[in-house]
Amino acid sequence: MANRKEKRSRATKEFSRFAKAYDQYNIIQSEVAKTLIDKLASKRYGTIIDIGAGSGKVYKYLLEKDIAFERFIALDSSSEMLDIHPEEESTEKICADFNEIETFKALPVSGEILLLSSSALQWSKDPDLTFQALSKLSSQAYFAIFTSNTFKTLHHYAGIDSPIYSENRLKEVIGRYYDASYEVRHYKLYFDSVRDMFLYIKKSGVSGGEKKLGYKEIKTLMSVYPFDYLEFEVLFAEGTPKGARYV
Repeated sequence: MANRKEKRSRATKEFSRFAKAYDQYNIIQSEVAKTLIDKLASKRYGTIIDIGAGSGKVYKYLLEKDIAFERFIALDSSSEMLDIHPEEESTEKICADFNEIETFKALPVSGEILLLSSSALQWSKDPDLTFQALSKLSSQAYFAIFTSNTFKTLHHYAGIDSPIYSENRLKEVIGRYYDASYEVRHYKLYFDSVRDMFLYIKKSGVSGGEKKLGYKEIKTLMSVYPFDYLEFEVLFAEGTPKGARYV
């Protein structure tokens, strides 16, 4: 049973609002989660912690790949998302915000833990604090993080900056706390119309609740945007913490 928290970030509210429709719109997030699980080096783990677990794509792909584990901790700041997440005897759900340091104090710490996060950490308010805290939890971690080049052309035509971090910024912060290797992957998602495209942005949660344009500006952007696709850039990182010791 998930612990409930009333305080929510803007990104959490956007995910929660469309929780029941989310799986219809998270095509790219599903592909990213699958790629992340494909990178795992072992077929058996003790405890797995999924940061930003959402509706359970990481969990489902672990099962599809026949990766065994004794305990799975699904952490997400949206209780609505956790309600959708698969619930088995080995699964523990925690409703908490990874932007709050108290969240990490409640998690187990062990060199035997596998730490995963897919399509979530781009919404860290303080990535330095977040990755420092994550690096103290386990001896191995795999991250998949959307970068600021996601929606790059759309942002250009809208005249706005991306609300998330660049590839270089993410590598800089991760590199402070992890000895890591990286891979960057690019995706394009095609639509029948610009209207469908904007509906996807609204309901997928990729925007994280960031609304920098008014109705008239969005309508203008829909009329001038010249492509039938959206771009995504994802940074995959595999790392071991620098100088960490575990109990």
